[in-house]
Formats: sequence, structure tokens, C-alpha cells
Amino acid sequence: MTAANNGGKPVFHRILLKLSGEALKGSKNDNVFDPKVLADIAREIKEVHDHGVEVALVIGGGNIFRGMPASQGAHKMDRAHADYMGMLATVINALAIQDALEATGVQTRVQSALEMQAVAEPYIRRRAIRHLEKGRVVIFAAGTGNPYFTTDTAASLRAMEIQAQAILKATKVDGVYSSDPMKDPSAKMYDELTYVQVLKQNLNVMDATAITLCQESRMPIFVFNMRTPGNVLRIVKGEKTGTVVRS
Repeated sequence: MTAANNGGKPVFHRILLKLSGEALKGSKNDNVFDPKVLADIAREIKEVHDHGVEVALVIGGGNIFRGMPASQGAHKMDRAHADYMGMLATVINALAIQDALEATGVQTRVQSALEMQAVAEPYIRRRAIRHLEKGRVVIFAAGTGNPYFTTDTAASLRAMEIQAQAILKATKVDGVYSSDPMKDPSAKMYDELTYVQVLKQNLNVMDATAITLCQESRMPIFVFNMRTPGNVLRIVKGEKTGTVVRS
């Protein structure tokens, strides 16, 4: 379905937007997050929210701390310990995007897989769905609450739990490419891929666990450039934007 044959109305009622921690950084890349970038992201989400679409978010913590790299190298940390630190980083990012969204007038709730009642609700599936039905943007923090799982996997899991109709994976490029377009000018962008193609070609969409979960539930994944204004709304309206992964 496209915007043209749907009168420009949203084709999705409920979506989950996956943001990386790096997406919150500015072009100078010297701060944990850039207030202007946070404001831009909040504006994009508000635009979709104002069209009556229910929006949930999962945010990574890579701009603050990455568990897996910290568990490797000469001075490696215990992997589980490092992953828990990474989960805490996602909570900081969740609070930052919550503040930016509420500055635009959008009501939000942060739900954390790790209990920290002073700053976030505990993750409860039915409560999350109720918040969405009431028009609140729900921000899921702390991944799945378990080490050895990425925020990509958390996004797939939460999307299925809240019965979202699509996952929107925000990136710094226009879609999924055959190789890194920043390094290879001949890299080809795909308009559409299957889950099997993503796994077989080891394309950098989401990790294998996340892709497999989406494949089992037939959850479409839209990979797009978050830095292009209006892209989230274009996808929600059914316009051809970025790369779609589906069966």
C-alpha cells in the first residue's frame, strides 16, 4: 500500500522505532548527545504521533558505553558485567529523548527492563500497550534486561510483544547497501530484501537473533536515513523510503 492509493493517511497504526545511541550525537561527534539532534528526532516523532500513529522506541547506548567491545581486548571486562553497564547507558538516552519529546508537548513513559523506580516504570507489557492506546510514546530502556542480547534483539522482542506492525530502523545512510557506502562508492542500495538474504549475505541490518525473530513473526523492517527530515512519516504513509526487509 502506498500513500497515493491511501489518500496520504498512515498505513501503520502502531510502530516501533529503533534508534542507535550514535544517532543522538551531533556532527562534531564530541558529545554524548547533541541537544539539536534530540530536538530534531523529537520533532520527527511528534509529526508521526500527530497523525494518530502509536509510537514506541528502543534506544541503544553506544554513544555512552558498549558492552561487547569492553569485554574484549587486553583489559577485557566480564561480558555480563559490561552488558549491564551498556543497559544503564540506554536508560540515560531514554531519559534524554523523553525530555526532548515532552518539550514538544508529547506525553511519554519510559519503561526499563531493569527496575529503577525513581526514573522509569518497570517493563510491563500490558501497561505499555495501554500507554500507547492513550496516545503516549513509550520508550523501552535497558534492552531485554539480560546480558548477551543486543538492543536490536530488544527492539524485535518488544515490537512483537506490543503487536507493532513494523520496525523502523534508523541509520545514517539511506538504506541497506551491498557494502559500506562510506568506504565503497560502488556500493549498491537494495530497495527490498528477504530475511534469508540478510542472513546469508551477512548484511548489516540487525543482528541474526533479531532478524530471526522478525522472520518468525513476519515483522517488516524498514531501514532508512533518520537525518532526512520527514522520512519516518513517509514510511508510515506507505511511501517508498529506504530498504524494506520482509518475507
